[in-house]
Amino acid sequence: MSRTFLIIVSLLLLGCDSPQTGSESAGQPPGGPPQGRDTTPVRQGVIVAFGDSLTAGFGAGEGSSYPDFLQRELDKRGYAYQVINEGVSGDTTDMGIARVEIVTSWNPDFVIVAFGGNDGLRVLAIDRMKSNLLRMITELQKGGAQVILSGMKLPPNYGAEYRKSFEQAFADLAEELNLPFLPFLMEGVGGVPHLMQDDGIHPTAEGNERMALNVLEVLEPLLVTATETAATPSS
Repeated sequence: MSRTFLIIVSLLLLGCDSPQTGSESAGQPPGGPPQGRDTTPVRQGVIVAFGDSLTAGFGAGEGSSYPDFLQRELDKRGYAYQVINEGVSGDTTDMGIARVEIVTSWNPDFVIVAFGGNDGLRVLAIDRMKSNLLRMITELQKGGAQVILSGMKLPPNYGAEYRKSFEQAFADLAEELNLPFLPFLMEGVGGVPHLMQDDGIHPTAEGNERMALNVLEVLEPLLVTATETAATPSS
């Protein structure tokens, strides 16, 4: 990832406080399942992508968030799961905690947790970020979901000590909780001009498609196991 890209990220991500939500951009009703309706998914299971603007697909156009591409790829590969986009631009981990109940209301089988970028770029306390993530994950697990944790990286101008502690917090939490872990959601996307929008921070549709493939590297083995388990007759 180029130094220029990372510096631009530090200046611009702080301004991404648009209320745009992934639920709206992905064609899902915002704020969880609508009241008074049958919300039983037509598929065998539910996957919720839970995060900030990188999950919401900010600026990439309707139907072009990474969860949208994840849904298409799962369909192509024959996995009968519904992907719900619960990304909200500008969210920190504090804000994410306030939305956990919405996520659990979908009764998800899997939740991809991708928060922390806004915490880091605002130089919020790393211990608090980690504590917030732990609270989120614990509540999601209580609801029966298997959580996949995604890490985040920071620009070099934030200082080596802070960056190292920030990035290590995700890896440590994944290890402590024995979680499937994706070290960086934007691997192979950040710093690649044709995969990034003009703001230098949000991926284009093509970039989001690549991010979906990054997620699938961690998610697919879990889906294979879940499918095999479901197909095994109980004794």
